[in-house]
Order: sequence, then structure tokens, then C-alpha cells
Amino acid sequence: MRSISEIIVHCTATPADRHVTTTDVDKWHRQRGFNSIGYHYLIYLDGSIHRGRDIKQIGAHCLGHNANSIGVCYVGGLDHNNQPLDTRTTAQRNSLLKLLRQLKTSYPKATIHGHRDFAAKECPCFDATAEYSNIK
Repeated sequence: MRSISEIIVHCTATPADRHVTTTDVDKWHRQRGFNSIGYHYLIYLDGSIHRGRDIKQIGAHCLGHNANSIGVCYVGGLDHNNQPLDTRTTAQRNSLLKLLRQLKTSYPKATIHGHRDFAAKECPCFDATAEYSNIK
């Protein structure tokens, strides 16, 4: 079992109303040379939570942090002009909170961060570290 010290929140960097699936992200990541989808979880627009890469496998979502982290991604993150924006639907917000609480129960020492905390990116287009700091 991997030692998990971080849970990192991402967005797909797609327009707010664009439906994206794990199959889509898997295809994009394989085109970038990954062996499969880099995220462990993907939250669709309707709030449904879908598994990506097996949690036992090292992810491919945050350079320098993959070995000891879980990658969680929500679909969206861009407005209709392709500018960064927190586009989470109410269902996505609820599911993301539920999933993060579950992961913290399984990995109580893990800290929650946004991808932007580790890279010069806007991802996930909101301050995940602050928003989820009260999850214990």
C-alpha cells in the first residue's frame, strides 16, 4: 500500500458545460505519454464520482507529488472564454466534499491541496487548501 500524505484537487480545464468522461481524460493523458488516466477520481458535472487510475497505483497528476498523493479532479474550470473560473456545480461541490471526507477518513494524516499550490497554474480555479482546511 502506498503512503498517502497529500490529496490534490484538480479541474479538467474545460468549459463549464462541457461533458467530459474518464474515457476522454484517459485518451488525453495517453496522448501525453501517460500509461492511463492520471487522476484517481473524476467528478462529472452531475456530481457522480468515477474512478480513474487505481488508488494503489501512483498517479500522474502533479509533478513531484505523485508517489504519495491521490489526484481528485472535477470536470470544468473554464468559463466560455476559456478563462479560469470555479465552475463547480452544486452537485460537484457536494460530491467533492463527500469524497474528500471519505479520503481523509482513510488517510487521516493526508493534507488537502489544490494543484495550483504546487505548480504555476490556476488549477483547480479555487483555493482548495483554504476551502477544505476544516476537514479533519
